[in-house]
Amino acid sequence: MTAKRGMKNFYILLGAIAVVGAGAIWSQRNSGDGSGVAVTIEALEAARGFEGYSIGQAAAPVVVTEYADFQCPACRIQAILTMPDVIERLVRTGRVRWVFKDLPLDIHDKTRAAHLAAACVGEQDRFWPMHDQLFYGQNEWASSRGAERRFRSYAETVGADMDRYNECVRSGRYNARIEASVQEALALGVASTPTFIIGSRMYPGTISYDRIKGIVDSIAPVQTQQ
Repeated sequence: MTAKRGMKNFYILLGAIAVVGAGAIWSQRNSGDGSGVAVTIEALEAARGFEGYSIGQAAAPVVVTEYADFQCPACRIQAILTMPDVIERLVRTGRVRWVFKDLPLDIHDKTRAAHLAAACVGEQDRFWPMHDQLFYGQNEWASSRGAERRFRSYAETVGADMDRYNECVRSGRYNARIEASVQEALALGVASTPTFIIGSRMYPGTISYDRIKGIVDSIAPVQTQQ
């Protein structure tokens, strides 16, 4: 799959960064509110092997990898309008394994905090319910001064252990993994959200259920009984 081949380029990219400033702090590009996320080269290298959040059977014939931003309006449309059909008709039937990967964009001032909140709930095996909470509630928290409070409310709604969640957010322990996902996307040539890798091809922008199904059918045709 393209993502696997692209990882070679990703490793080369990280190696180049290490040569320029081995052991130094590598500062992520500043977000719109001027607050950046600083992680070490070593932390990035330790985090780069994360395979994303997946739903569906491991043996599914088609893997769809989505790079998305929780504050991206187009990603919200994809999650609300298309994903229910994808999950019901393609994931639950065993035809597709769907993989979500973090790609918070610098133009969105609250997205890093949203991705961290999702990761902290994800360590309690509740990523996908939190995924839905963040996208369905995007209009609320994206324009709110108290976004973190809303994230905590969503985490509580999906049944997270709040002591664990709060400690995780305070520690920021998934910041490096989120940044590693961003660097992976850049190495693959992903330039916008959402972007999908299906089979060996990349599809930028929102994509309808019918088109996804058509691509899946072309890769792994449904076998009909004779």
